Amino acid sequence: MYKALLRPLFFLFDPEKIHHFTFSLIKFTCKIPGMASVFRSLYVVENAKLERKLFGLTFKNPVGLAAGFDKNAVLYNELANFGFGFIEIGTVTPKAQAGNPKKRLFRLKDDKGIINRMGFNNEGLDAAISQLKKNKGKLIIGGNIGKNTQTKPEDYTKDYLECFNALHPYVDYFVLNVSCPNVGSHAKLNDKDYLLELIGAVQKANNTFKVQKPIVLKIAPDLNNGQLDEIIELVQETSLDGVIASNTSTDRTGLKATDERLAEIGNGGLSGQPVKEKSTQVIKYLSKKSNKAFPIIGVGGIHSAKDTLEKIEAGADLVQIYTGFIYEGPSLVKQINKAILKRC
Repeated sequence: MYKALLRPLFFLFDPEKIHHFTFSLIKFTCKIPGMASVFRSLYVVENAKLERKLFGLTFKNPVGLAAGFDKNAVLYNELANFGFGFIEIGTVTPKAQAGNPKKRLFRLKDDKGIINRMGFNNEGLDAAISQLKKNKGKLIIGGNIGKNTQTKPEDYTKDYLECFNALHPYVDYFVLNVSCPNVGSHAKLNDKDYLLELIGAVQKANNTFKVQKPIVLKIAPDLNNGQLDEIIELVQETSLDGVIASNTSTDRTGLKATDERLAEIGNGGLSGQPVKEKSTQVIKYLSKKSNKAFPIIGVGGIHSAKDTLEKIEAGADLVQIYTGFIYEGPSLVKQINKAILKRC
């Protein structure tokens, strides 16, 4: 029903406006008595064989919703009814910020892709915590954290620490988002020396809590092998808990969209099917070169169960979807979990 009726209708409207509309629609529908149970019966696959133990956590199934969808943690309780094993909220920054000027979200229908330059638009740390206090404990929640756009380079770490310390009681794991192409001073966030400083500071803060939370790093899909070798070294040097591979891409190679259309859209991070192979190759390289030394969450271009299995075969321990959820609908989560069960 989604692909036949709802998607064609939704795709008639501005992507960002329809995103907010669908949030309101899901929120409203789940308040109708019995509808949450209907969604769970349609989309949730319950089976102990789907469980994955990672980072000291037990995931009901290996399929998660990537950061960027529920930025402000307003819909995770309702989204749990669609079969996800975990949901990553954010990116959260200390202060609320509007992000980049609109229009900033674009569909590439022929490519089954999306280009965004949202710029970490979110309602800020306090708003996220207010929502996370409503957690009904249905599934694992990840906290994706970043810096405010206006923050000076010498204060980047302070921003990450503020988010980390405040969110610590409310999320199950953390993601250091240092690879988004839509924020300022991107270069410093990819500098190995700075990453050593940042990770060290966050880990030091983590050790002040009675219970430590897993910390993973989200990396770009556009890194070359030399840069990926540095990521492996970084993870081993800092004892990071894992890596998310990968974020959106700035590469426009091989797209069906015309040069005129791409010029009209302008800058932004590309997600969806066009980054599938690139993301899978990054996962494969990290897994093989490190000899599976750390867990990998695979994300990028998952639009089918087959795409998921390719990520898992490449070395992913868990997967996340975002653009595929928009193009394929909520049944995608169920299809993936059923395909994984067939392999068990």
